[in-house]
Amino acid sequence: MTDNEDWASALEGPTKKPMKRRTKIFLWVFAATVAWFTLSNASFLAPDPTGKRVLIAHRGVSQLFDHTGVTEESCTATRIHPPGHDYIENSLPSMKAAIGRDAGMVKFDVAGTKDGQVAVFHDWTLDCRTDGKGEIRDHTMAQLKALDIGYGYTADGGQTYPLRGKGVGLMPSLDEVLRDLGHASLLINFKSRDPEEAERVLAAFARAGIDPNDPRFGFFGNARLIQVIRAKAPKAWTMDPDAAKRCTKDYIKFAWSGWYPESCVGGTIMVPLDTQWAYWGWPDRLQDRAAKHGTRILLTGPRGDEKGGMGLSEVNQLTKVPASFTGYVWIDDIYNLGPALRPRQR
Repeated sequence: MTDNEDWASALEGPTKKPMKRRTKIFLWVFAATVAWFTLSNASFLAPDPTGKRVLIAHRGVSQLFDHTGVTEESCTATRIHPPGHDYIENSLPSMKAAIGRDAGMVKFDVAGTKDGQVAVFHDWTLDCRTDGKGEIRDHTMAQLKALDIGYGYTADGGQTYPLRGKGVGLMPSLDEVLRDLGHASLLINFKSRDPEEAERVLAAFARAGIDPNDPRFGFFGNARLIQVIRAKAPKAWTMDPDAAKRCTKDYIKFAWSGWYPESCVGGTIMVPLDTQWAYWGWPDRLQDRAAKHGTRILLTGPRGDEKGGMGLSEVNQLTKVPASFTGYVWIDDIYNLGPALRPRQR
């Protein structure tokens, strides 16, 4: 061995072994970290969830329509599928039918009227669905009750109107809904951003002798209105879209570490049917974390489906809902999906 080789050997020997040792330590630490993150998010190691899933009937039993290209200005009553039933969304017969078809909660929309009441109706204006004109807030409840809420529905571009004449007098007030369905679980969606309408809704609960501060009630809408509700009904489910989106994004970003986002405490995590895989610990570990932090979990329809709405609308989608899921499931077609989940009779 030459002198140069001796020097090279002397220089390499002491450094290679520490480098190998550091590499092994790094790999062990990395493997342990991955194992810890994996096990901490493992659904099968989470406690068994309690309770049962709740199907939310969106607008009660409603007429389905193609959502492709729909905007806030679209008249969805003119693009319904050929009707398989005569129910009209947001009416009392529709809501009662939804409960009869195994809805655990009924979601409906409210808007203030000219005479200080609260009407149950989806749109700001009357022109699309009814034989009336103008905005809800420019009409009294008596005037709204005289309209035909099935007037504008058509599945063939206006050649026929299968629900015309069947919705006369069927636009309910919130007082009527609470009178007939106050015993049920209800999710109220505010169309307005005016906090006064939250006060009107609370006043309707007071007139009905029903305490809104109950977990079976939910309120959905702009943050300003939701603040009013939350102050009087902290036990109810309160959700505004922006807060739910923020919580959902934060959970996906940070929950891998085991840290629970502050934005989700008492909030709502929204889980689209086609991206369940993106939610750490789905479903049981996520449900355990959510239960400990007062968070509701809302399973919605697939976001990649342009024709579908926010909820589930096809029976085959039910097979993608985990058997152990005990949160809320947004349903657009409770008429068909509710009975599909009933135990089969032998």
